[in-house]
Amino acid sequence: MDTIAGHLYDYPKYYDLIFGSDWAAECHFLQSCFKKYSKRPVKRLFEPACGTGRLVVQFAKSGYEIAGNDLNEKAIAYCNARLKRAGLPESTFVGDMADFTVKKKVDAVFNMINTFRHLPTEKTAEAHFRCVADSLNKGGLFFLGLHLTPKTPPKCTSESWSATRGNLSVVSNLWSIGTDLKKREERIGVTYDVYTPTKQFRITDETVFRTYNVEQMFSLIASEPRLRVVEMYDFRYDINWPIDLTNDTEDIVYVLQRV
Repeated sequence: MDTIAGHLYDYPKYYDLIFGSDWAAECHFLQSCFKKYSKRPVKRLFEPACGTGRLVVQFAKSGYEIAGNDLNEKAIAYCNARLKRAGLPESTFVGDMADFTVKKKVDAVFNMINTFRHLPTEKTAEAHFRCVADSLNKGGLFFLGLHLTPKTPPKCTSESWSATRGNLSVVSNLWSIGTDLKKREERIGVTYDVYTPTKQFRITDETVFRTYNVEQMFSLIASEPRLRVVEMYDFRYDINWPIDLTNDTEDIVYVLQRV
């Protein structure tokens, strides 16, 4: 199998196939949260670091007014092309999740699958929270999903999953190369094994995530007094099962509200 060293976000078709499979569970969860926690009808949405728009497109099809941004031009072009094919406004743009504004305040902002951890410093993380607070109507909701660093070292440090669409299949493998808690960095290795009727090849990449334990995350949230935690869930996305936070919590979705 041929191997290509490249940035996975530069291959939006494969990225979207792998990471788009959970869109139904996430959309259903978010809509359930809108009903449970919002003090006003939720009509306008924004997704910072929206990638290929796996959620943007689905919410737009459901009648929401939604926009998003991402630093990767190829991902944004892919997302806008999907929106155009569906007869929807091309509402995503190239931009930084730590430095953005919206034309009109929104009712909810979401960042669901660890993308937030790409922000490399406390300064950029705090800037992200300020941008979110600036963007939300009072009473608006912010959903932030990420992996926390547990007190007990995790037993599972790798995962693999696959997805198929038509004649295209992709197998993804992800593993932790190493974690430096002093630098607050976790190095992650990723491969995509791509299979089509005429060829197969592997794309390899490596990325760095910033680490957060329970205390560090609450300290960050406290840096933006306009946002308060109203509930917490895990990646089961079950509206009926909020979680109790412990030092060993890993997967978490914070539900925050603009005050």
